[in-house]
Amino acid sequence: QVQLVESGGGLVQPGGSLRLSCVVSGTIFRLMKMAWYRQAPGKQRELVATITTLSNTNYADSVKGRFTISRENAKNTVYLQMNSLKPEDTAVYYCNIYNQNYWGKGTLVTVSS
Repeated sequence: QVQLVESGGGLVQPGGSLRLSCVVSGTIFRLMKMAWYRQAPGKQRELVATITTLSNTNYADSVKGRFTISRENAKNTVYLQMNSLKPEDTAVYYCNIYNQNYWGKGTLVTVSS
């Protein structure tokens, strides 16, 4: 079956960086548009970034210029490089096959001093 496993979350100070990874199995990864979402405490899940099969990317305004989504088809992996992190970036980050109901369990990112 389709599985998505995120990793790379943790505690980081404001201004710091983290790189999230998501390994996908059970599907033809290179044919999938992929996305990262996040859900902050008490808020709805929001779309952070997407990447197409041709590696065209799109970002939420709140992360544009700070986050970079990328993919490595040989490793069935999608990444989210997060720089200049802010406390408001604190959330559980989820990997998703875009427009499909396949989700990972999430990885927690906490930005705090």
